[in-house]
Amino acid sequence: MAISNSMIFRLQTLIDITETGTRRQSQDKFAYKQEANFQTVLQTIGMRVNLDYENSPSFEQLTLKKNTFSDKYIGKQMLWTFDFIVNYEGALTLEMLKNDFDLIPIITGLTETVQPDKALFRTAGKDKNIIFSIAD
Repeated sequence: MAISNSMIFRLQTLIDITETGTRRQSQDKFAYKQEANFQTVLQTIGMRVNLDYENSPSFEQLTLKKNTFSDKYIGKQMLWTFDFIVNYEGALTLEMLKNDFDLIPIITGLTETVQPDKALFRTAGKDKNIIFSIAD
């Protein structure tokens, strides 16, 4: 539950961050890799604040235009959206998220439709694959 001074942030990425709940011991290595990317998201945010969320990341195929992500990632792409709640206004900013996520290692080759040059979250430049905003 969000409280009155909480903020809802939105993370959107071209990287598969599907929450599967799969653990290392599972035979489903693909689902485990998806979960590993989601856990990377939670841990990166968690370095600064405790977060809450009501829904797992959602995903859909969209047609991306220039200037959304990298211009090399235009056209039909899979996009994951994750809204999370921070209960203290000012505890986290968009600039902090942008700085914290840049160059964080990820697992690629899942259900994403982009192929980054390196297996990293990138918040700027020609391989930008993750963006942040304040959710309404």
